[in-house]
Order: sequence, then structure tokens, then C-alpha cells
Amino acid sequence: MKSLCGLSLAEPLVMGIVNVTPDSFSDGGDRLDASRAAADACAMAASGADILDIGGESTRPGADFVPAKVEIARVVPVIEMIRAQGVTAPISIDTRKAAVAEAALNAGASMINDVSAMNYDPEIAPLVARTGVPTCLMHAQGDPKTMQDSPHYYDVVAEVYDFLETHIGLAEHAGIARDNIIADPGIGFGKTKDHNLILLKNLSKFDALGVPILLGASRKRFIGTIGNAPEPKDRLPGSLAVALHAAANGASILRVHDVVETRQALDLWLAMNGQVGAGNNGRS
Repeated sequence: MKSLCGLSLAEPLVMGIVNVTPDSFSDGGDRLDASRAAADACAMAASGADILDIGGESTRPGADFVPAKVEIARVVPVIEMIRAQGVTAPISIDTRKAAVAEAALNAGASMINDVSAMNYDPEIAPLVARTGVPTCLMHAQGDPKTMQDSPHYYDVVAEVYDFLETHIGLAEHAGIARDNIIADPGIGFGKTKDHNLILLKNLSKFDALGVPILLGASRKRFIGTIGNAPEPKDRLPGSLAVALHAAANGASILRVHDVVETRQALDLWLAMNGQVGAGNNGRS
């Protein structure tokens, strides 16, 4: 995959997180009003987000299940408002449910970000195959409700890699083109602090999967633990450190809460490494 939704992958893309939930770990309740969520998303696009990731179900540790109808009611108006404002940036729908994904695609979304790697809903793989949209497959050990109870691995890098390799193969078997597949090692999803650090240290090994890698570590608990920042919104410096490490180790997409700051840090990192102009997707 040399491009994603028309965007060059010659340099890392910034994906801005827009949670339309009451209970997300970092920004739950901030954007329950659809107009506020859409306005924030438009501001993200204007300030450097290459992709907008809209989610209506929290996947924080211990999160409760959200019915598809509720999730649709949260995300579809936001997507429609974003498009009505003339924003053309790709919109990703962060869901594990086929009904939500289809409603979001019909409203103007461009890709699917499935934290279950299409394990949760058997109807989502046929939807992806039929629509031909890019889809991110993420590794998680357990579901959001229980995933942090007692995560255990014999070899976290090998096990996460094998999971993603297997699910990429399953997606292809379901009729999904390899060029439409993205992989995410799932930082914080059924992993301890040490598991997260080992995965980040070995992130470049995931290049061998042969698909773009998405890295979502923004504001996560291990950053606060190491950086002495109990509150998620105080974890920007650590989040930037992880984002730049991910960029240096082959990540194609950085999923973040703080778009302006990440965009600036990434542009400086690219400039220092002589990569400005390699792709930059129309930004000056």
C-alpha cells in the first residue's frame, strides 16, 4: 500500500481521535454533543490531521458494551456534519460492529478501524470486501471489559505478530485486498506497561507484515505511569515521545488526541531527517 484513501504513505499520517462517548478514558463526555464533536473534528482537519477517527463506543479497560443503535446515533450525525462543512479528509469509523460501520460509510466515512480485528462481528469482513474500503485490524487480548484483568504472554512480540499475520490472511481469504489492510499492535489493549514497552522497542519488526502499521498510544496509562502523569490530559509530552519513536520505527499512521502538537513535532522530526517534501499530502 503506497497510499491510503488518496494520501501518500511516504511519511507518517496523523489520525485525529474524535470520541463521541460519555466514558472514554481521556476525553469521555467532552464531545457528546454532535455539533461540538463535528466542530472539533473540522478544527483537527484544519490544523494538520490527515485522517479523522470517529468513535461511539469506548474501548477503555472496563468499558461497557454499547448497542449498535446507540453507537450509530452518536457517530452518524457527526460524520454528516463534518462532510456538510466541506471537509474532505478521510474519516475512519472506530467500531467493531458491521451495522455501525455500514451506517458510517453511508454517511461519508472512508475506512474502518476495528479493535477486534474483525473477530467480534462476522458480518464486518463481508462488508469490507464488498465496499473495498481500507480497514485496520488491531490486536487485543480479551475484550475491553476484561482485557486488563491479567494480561499474559510468553513472547508478546511473537504472539502479537502471529495474530496480526493470521488475521491479515483471514481478511484476504474473505476477499479483502491486501492493499486495503492496515495492522495495529494494540498498545494498551490487554497489555501491561512492560508489554507495551517491549512492543514499542520492537515496532520495526512489524514492517515484515507487509502492510502499513497504525500506532495508537496517545495519553495511555503506561505513559502516565512512567512520566508521573496520573491524569490522561497531562500526558502530552510522553505521547509525543512515543509518536516520534513510532515514526522512526516505521509506523505509517499515528493515532493521537493532540493533533496540533503532534503535527508540529512530526514536521520538525521530518525536517531534521531530511524528509520534508517526500509526501506531505499537500501541506505547505
